[in-house]
Amino acid sequence: MPFISKIQRQSDYSSFPPDHPIVIDNGASYFRIGWAGESEPRVIFRNIIQRPRHKITGETITVVGDHNPALLKYFDCTRSGPRSAFDGNVVYQFEIMEYILDFAFDRLGADQSQINHPVLITECACNPLQSRTKMAELLFESYGVPSVAFGVDAAFSYKYNQQLGICSNDGLAICSGFNTSHVIPFLNGEPVYEACCRTNIGGYHVTDYLKQLLSLKYPHHMSHLTWEKVEDLKMEHCYIALDYASEVRLFQKGDKKAEEKTRCWQLPWTPAPVEEAPSEEEVARKAALREKQGQRLREMAEAKRINRINDLENEVRDLEMLLQRLRHATTEDDVTLILAKSVHNSKQEVESAFSKATQSLRKAKGEPAESVEKVDSSSSEKYNLISVPDEMLTPDQIKQKRKQIFIKSTSDARQQKKQRQVEEELERERQKKLEEDRRLENPEQYLEELRAKYRDLSEKLEQRKRLKTNPGQTNGNNNNNNNNNPSGGVGRGERLNSSQRERMRLLTTAAFDRGKGEDTFGTRDEDWQLYKLMSRDNDEDDEDDKLDPYESELARISSRLQEIDPTFVFKSEPGPASAEAPRFRPLTKEDFQIVIGVERFRCPEILLNPNWTGVDQAGLDEMAGVSIGRLLLSKVGEGVDEERVTDSILLMGGSCLFPGMSERLEAGIRMVRPCGTRIKILKASDSILDAWRGASAYAAAARFSRQTFSRKDYYEKGEDWLRSYRLRYTL
Repeated sequence: MPFISKIQRQSDYSSFPPDHPIVIDNGASYFRIGWAGESEPRVIFRNIIQRPRHKITGETITVVGDHNPALLKYFDCTRSGPRSAFDGNVVYQFEIMEYILDFAFDRLGADQSQINHPVLITECACNPLQSRTKMAELLFESYGVPSVAFGVDAAFSYKYNQQLGICSNDGLAICSGFNTSHVIPFLNGEPVYEACCRTNIGGYHVTDYLKQLLSLKYPHHMSHLTWEKVEDLKMEHCYIALDYASEVRLFQKGDKKAEEKTRCWQLPWTPAPVEEAPSEEEVARKAALREKQGQRLREMAEAKRINRINDLENEVRDLEMLLQRLRHATTEDDVTLILAKSVHNSKQEVESAFSKATQSLRKAKGEPAESVEKVDSSSSEKYNLISVPDEMLTPDQIKQKRKQIFIKSTSDARQQKKQRQVEEELERERQKKLEEDRRLENPEQYLEELRAKYRDLSEKLEQRKRLKTNPGQTNGNNNNNNNNNPSGGVGRGERLNSSQRERMRLLTTAAFDRGKGEDTFGTRDEDWQLYKLMSRDNDEDDEDDKLDPYESELARISSRLQEIDPTFVFKSEPGPASAEAPRFRPLTKEDFQIVIGVERFRCPEILLNPNWTGVDQAGLDEMAGVSIGRLLLSKVGEGVDEERVTDSILLMGGSCLFPGMSERLEAGIRMVRPCGTRIKILKASDSILDAWRGASAYAAAARFSRQTFSRKDYYEKGEDWLRSYRLRYTL
């Protein structure tokens, strides 16, 4: 059941007399405090503290119990996790315990630092002396309580249910708490601690195990799997299987019974908006809009081209007039005077600028560039040694001549390359213009032609890839290949091209010749031609890695189809160069569901099989058998009838609330006890609050003061007196 805290501050503290005891159930999970004689505790909260830090000032505060959600606005509660004063079921962090007691007494209504009421506080069975001593020191020294009594919570719960008539005077108490589980036998209403058993497995471990399983099963929803939510899922859906193996087989089959036992937790989910396919009118509207935008861009480009042509024509006209004036100049002074009025420094520079402007004008008009040889008057001066025979030159002039030949050939090659690039660009522009004219004449026919080309090129590339991967396989039966290769696979030689096979042949031949007699490779000049051939093969391989013409044409057609066809979807093949991003399906309602099936009974099973979580200890059923055996062998239990104990086995504690726990424990205990033993499993009236109610009824008795340990005894007898202190539960 979900836990509800009670932390309202009480206002009737001063109405109780000083001799009225305060009852504290100091559990590892929850802290309960109230007045003796009442049926319900006044204050209940989780037995933890947190120390969050203020987001602005950095101030640290101490929060006891569950933190208030309003604190998240001002304090950072994520860096400080919850801290407990317990190690297992033993208190060992008394600094934390002091914070918890301060908060508990304040909520109870105490308005002074001194608590002038006797205190009855619970502890675990066989609590270490050091823990009990520190608790007594804290209560006496810090709070000044007049007297203290220590009792076991399981014993109070058993006595309370005995008063209700649920269990008998002799019996067995099985208490499964938050961190540990105990089995305590009772004789004549008193616990026999010499025969009790403990296992370090409790509700905390069940919740943690369930949280781990769900986190591994649903790693994308770990933010939703908080401790509190998993605790609620455990208390609401988990159960104990009567036969674990048969229950697992039931879920392995996955039949209707398993589906009925499966629970589903729906996480918050918002469905994605449904994208409807565009209608024909919408497609036509977008195509018309795209065409209108394209026409506008073409008009802008045409206007820009016309302006550039006008500017280039004016520049060519000015340069031509300047050249005419320079040609009619008779003296050097006239040439200098003409050049001073322009931005050029020499006649050669003017001619070079005129040539460049003429070429740019032809390119802008879309005319083919003329391969006009430049008649440069300075070229004869720059390459004046090229036409002179070597017999008429000195050795230095011959070196200079060779240098001029190299520079001139490089310059001519560069110029020719530029000319080819200009011609190719003009040809592409012309083809693009023709293609656009065809599209404007008949758009539907043009689109069908493009789609047909796209399909043909795609099929050719697919066939080429298949042949490259497996060249020995065809559409027909190839029996020869199968005979040569018994394994049915393709050899490495069949996957090589001609240049690679030639390289392999050369390497094989060189290795074969080298193995005959003396190694003479390298003595002849012909031997070193092998490396040249291999280098040539490598160059051919590099050429093979270049972009295929079919692939470039397919990319061009795909780009064109994406521009003019809104329904076209480009499907690229995944490759090392460009891999298509994986397409994820939209998330649905089922993706935000946490299904709890086999986890329902797998997690609480660790109470009966702790070794599943690495704890090499006995389970609850085995502990009951061990405890009964110890009782019969002890001095206190001599002559005790075993059936008196097994006839009153009381289940208590929050971890005993799982459905099926009674039946499973009865079957387990029956297996470890003699055949025919009468076994009766009983449930506590309230497994959570019976311990506090039993302690409240005990503290309200008139003889309670005889069982307390006063502050005067503490100062006179010291801590050693606590070693022999034992509370009697039958007053």
